[in-house]
Amino acid sequence: MAETKKIVRPLSPHLQIYRPQMTSVSSILTRITGNALIVAAVLIVWWLLAASTSAEYFAVADAVLRSWFGKLVFFGSIWAVWYHFLAGLRHLYYDSGRGLDIPTATMLGWVCIIGSALLTLLTVAVL
Repeated sequence: MAETKKIVRPLSPHLQIYRPQMTSVSSILTRITGNALIVAAVLIVWWLLAASTSAEYFAVADAVLRSWFGKLVFFGSIWAVWYHFLAGLRHLYYDSGRGLDIPTATMLGWVCIIGSALLTLLTVAVL
């Protein structure tokens, strides 16, 4: 029987070693905001279905949407819509072959985050 030797190999670095980069943070934020928009869409569909069911059921759904939780979800979804919009514009810019260097990609990531926050505040102020 052949003798097996245990080969000593270096361990892979763990996530604690790496510093998050703006490109990875913006990618993760895009996924998080997309899922948050699904939650808001489900709440809106629930509210509409409740409106078509009965007055009592609509009162329950309407109370949830007008509560602090509903307002928080919709405030977050306003930010998510703006973030998705700006991230989509950023990806269209990337698709043209521009902005793919690290400093520009980092700057565009910050533009998406800060721009979406400012546009959210502007939207809330107007509404």
